[in-house]
Amino acid sequence: MSFDDYQQLTFSRRPNGVLLITLDRPEKYNAADEQMHNELARVWIDVAADPGTRVAVITGAGKAFSAGGDLAMVERMAGDYDRVSHMLKEMSDLVYNIINCEKPIVSAINGVAVGAGTVAALLADIAIAAEDARIGDGHVKLGVAAGDHAAIIWPLLAGMAKARYYLLTGEMITGAEAERLGMVAKALPREQVLDEALRVADALATGSQPAIRLTKKALNNWLRAAGPTFDQSAAYEMLTFLGPDVVEGYTALREKREPRFPSAQP
Repeated sequence: MSFDDYQQLTFSRRPNGVLLITLDRPEKYNAADEQMHNELARVWIDVAADPGTRVAVITGAGKAFSAGGDLAMVERMAGDYDRVSHMLKEMSDLVYNIINCEKPIVSAINGVAVGAGTVAALLADIAIAAEDARIGDGHVKLGVAAGDHAAIIWPLLAGMAKARYYLLTGEMITGAEAERLGMVAKALPREQVLDEALRVADALATGSQPAIRLTKKALNNWLRAAGPTFDQSAAYEMLTFLGPDVVEGYTALREKREPRFPSAQP
């Protein structure tokens, strides 16, 4: 099948049915606007249906994996019920389409991974990160609840204590620390990340396809079991997009200052 209708994801076919997917908006550090978010949500259905793909590898163009949500998109969503409702559905599609894709997904986290990019980075079956990559979920610093993927996967990977710490504070972690916590499979020097991801993908692509796919399906029942937790967190995130704190959050980001959230004022 063809992937020609994608605008912000680019595709390269490698030997043995490995498909390299690149978040390709390097001038914005691959920040996800509405177009990219939509493409990230639906690409996994196309990967699953593509007879020429056995394994997908996802990485970012340039210096970043993905620098989170495009700030202009955040501004457009704030207080807009229709946009928020649409995003709630699309956010759910993104998470569940990755989980339900029968083919293995490998992420090559070559730089900063925040927001929607972190969904693909950490929900991938095997995540390989640059040691100096910065990974995080900064929703609370924007004034919205941590939705996306956070509640479904961070406690499983890092344990509840670390998940609570990083999701409540919005602090970032390095790829090296992410490996120590068990959030990624490997952390390597940045220049080795994509090559290693492609090596792992090739090994998966030349292995027993039913055995690998059914093992993935069984393992992902841990995530399916956490589905109600994710659904609730996604709804809470969208609820907070309708409140006043998010306006102060994106304004402070644009003005490069610390936010003064209305909910935290006397």
